[in-house]
Amino acid sequence: MEALHKVVSRYGVLMRARRSTLAVPGSNPRFLEKAQGLAADEVFLDLEDSVAPDAKADARRNVVAALRDGDWAGKTVVVRVNDVSTQWAYRDVIEVVEGAGGRLDCVMLPKVESTSHVIWLDTLLGQIEKATGLPVGDIGIEAQIESARGLVEVDAIAGASPRLETLVFGPADFMASIGMRTLVVGEQPPGYGEGDAYHYILMRILMAARANDLQAVDGPYLQIRDLDGFRRVARKAAALGFDGKWVLHPSQIEAANEVFSPAQDDYDHAELILDAYAYYTTVEKRGAVMLGDEMIDEASRKMALVVSAKGRAAGMSRTTTFTPPGS
Repeated sequence: MEALHKVVSRYGVLMRARRSTLAVPGSNPRFLEKAQGLAADEVFLDLEDSVAPDAKADARRNVVAALRDGDWAGKTVVVRVNDVSTQWAYRDVIEVVEGAGGRLDCVMLPKVESTSHVIWLDTLLGQIEKATGLPVGDIGIEAQIESARGLVEVDAIAGASPRLETLVFGPADFMASIGMRTLVVGEQPPGYGEGDAYHYILMRILMAARANDLQAVDGPYLQIRDLDGFRRVARKAAALGFDGKWVLHPSQIEAANEVFSPAQDDYDHAELILDAYAYYTTVEKRGAVMLGDEMIDEASRKMALVVSAKGRAAGMSRTTTFTPPGS
């Protein structure tokens, strides 16, 4: 399945828009249908935590039917399977990919704690693709980091498979795994008065992602009626460089898309830098030049590519153009 907006990253790898990643329970056909018309960049159809154990088999069938019969145009489409330690994981992958693999962009694997988890999924996907005639390697993987062990191993996990596209922070399970004394997901734990309790976690995930040219997505904010709180927390992740955030309710989608898109002025300026630098290095053969009152060079180009890639993935249009000197 092809997402609406894809751009080449600064390392030449294809990126998908993931500003808003909407979680949809696979056990609810009404929600699966409604999600198709929402403005989320990515929709993941969930077979894990939002589905009761006795409903897992029916949820698989719901998800396959929704993938086959639904209209997911313009979205990155993902299915979250159960983790590798469960009795459901292998059937999740087999039934979904055999039933509707051609409509699927990625499989999200939760509770990843070692490279072996990713390698297992990579191998199984390859076997199914060969057996069903799907292009081998076409289905990507999103790895969810949800424990202390997963964070310690995140650098190795990020390089475990060429299928990997994204690292995703799973805050609720992570908070439980380290014994954080709070029941509120997305906010600072009570008693933590200075700094940000999640800064180290998010930066570790982000560094591992970027070192392997992957995207990074922040986890959910569970207070779904508190849009101001959602925006505040999302802005922190966006400021670090995260590509998007989970949304649990349609009301959070617009906020996520806005927060994780560049401001129009920043996007225009980034495109201007890229055009100007290309002109000066190829036509005038200079590597460091002035653009108005600003000096630009190769480092400027790399910084501009980051903003430009995020803007193009968001479907933004520029409002300015570069005019070469003397034109």
